[in-house]
Order: sequence, then structure tokens, then C-alpha cells
Amino acid sequence: MTVSQRDKAARFRALHEGPGAFVIPNPWDAGSARVLAALGFQALATSSGAEAGVLGRRDGRVTREEALAHARAIVEATDLPVSADLEKGFGDAPEAAAETIRLAAAVGLVGGSIEDATGERDRPLYDMHHAVERVAAAVEAARGLPFPFTLTARTENFLRGNPSLDDTIARLQAFERAGADVLMAPGLPDLAAVRAVCAAVSRPVNFMAGIRGKSFTVAELAAAGVRRISLATSLYRAAMTGLLDAAREVKDKGTFGYLERTLATADLNAFMA
Repeated sequence: MTVSQRDKAARFRALHEGPGAFVIPNPWDAGSARVLAALGFQALATSSGAEAGVLGRRDGRVTREEALAHARAIVEATDLPVSADLEKGFGDAPEAAAETIRLAAAVGLVGGSIEDATGERDRPLYDMHHAVERVAAAVEAARGLPFPFTLTARTENFLRGNPSLDDTIARLQAFERAGADVLMAPGLPDLAAVRAVCAAVSRPVNFMAGIRGKSFTVAELAAAGVRRISLATSLYRAAMTGLLDAAREVKDKGTFGYLERTLATADLNAFMA
């Protein structure tokens, strides 16, 4: 069955209305997207770090064209709604963020995030005014689409050397006033901080799992007020951990014990087209 982009967008928006929290996993290619869909997840999201890894690069070293091609492959792999990690919108100007949203919709995405990280070591975050301008431009572009594109606004304070809960909340509140549909602050240190963020805004909050010691449980996050839980690069890292463990066993020990822990080809093929 082919599901229209409008229907996917409506389904995705409805997931944020509760009750409770839903998990949105992050596949790294069409095959992993099909596996996650078969397991019953209701939506998928791209990860900038995972898409970079697939290309043999570090996070932040992927062009907009490459990111959108990667997203299109995941969109086309299943009938699930897909949201994308669009980093800073692939440009500093507000119009760059807006154009990225329009291009994201053109490849079939029904949601995407814009963050306030600059990618520059000496100036890791945009100032508040410019960050809000960029979100507002992305929101305007999203509202101009013929379906409800879910725009997530993301502040990188806790990942970029500015672990201020007050500034994080202030930025999220400003993003909410600018029209963002979902709010996100990766790296929050504890559940108390998660609760504080959720209480300070009225839009759904996305919690990014995948940081050691800061992932908690779905039940704990839902109780704290989180509506969406993304997995970032964690599933990709789990897969790469399995690859490294197996390859090191062969190279260092000359044994193949990992074969006893792998899926049979027939079982894996059951997930594929």
C-alpha cells in the first residue's frame, strides 16, 4: 500500500498528541529502515551522524544534497512517516534553513529539525536572536507546504559547552514563540532537567537517547513529560560495535564464534523487499 505524504504527515503529527511518549528510531539505510518498520515502530528519523558514517565521514561533513538523498532512500524504504536531522539547515542565513525545509518536503519527508549549533569551534552556538530568526524562517517555509510538516527546533547548549538549563529553556521558549512544533535539547543531564524543560514549554518535547548515562527509560521519560524519544546514532553504533567485535575476533583470534550470534540469511531476508 502506498501512503500519501499528507497522510504520513497527519499520522506523524498525531503521534505527538499522546498519550505518553513514542520512540522514533534512527535507521542508517533502507535495510535498517525496513527492519525497524517490521518491528512495529510507527515513525522513523534520520541521524546526521549515522548518515555521515555510512559515507565514511564524521558528523557534520555531509552536504545538503547528500543528506537529502540519504533521507529519500529511507523515505522510499517503508510507508512510515520520516523526519530528518537537518542539522543547522546547511547554511547560516535564515533563508538557508527555509530552503532546506522546502527541499526536505520535496524528497518525501514530513518533519525535520533545525538546530542552533554553528559548526564553528570558536562560536559553537548562534546568538539567541539569530537562532530564533532561523527557526522562524524554517517555520514559515513549513507552513507554506500543502501538508502539516512537523518542525523541530533544537538547542545544542549541553552538547556545545554551554550547559545552562536557564539559557536552554529560554531558547526553547523563544523557538516555541517562533512557531516550532516540537522542541529538543540533547544532552540534558538528569530527569530533573528533563522535567524542568517539559514544564517550561507547551509544545511536545523530544528527548534524544543514546548518550551513556543519560538515556533513562521510556517510562521515566514519559512520566517526566517527554512526548517523543529519538535514538540518534545509537542503533548505528550498536551495529558497528557488532561489526568491530566480529572482525576483531577473526583478525585477532582466528575464530568465527560471532556466527553463532548472527541472524540466518533467511531470517534477515524476511525483512527485505
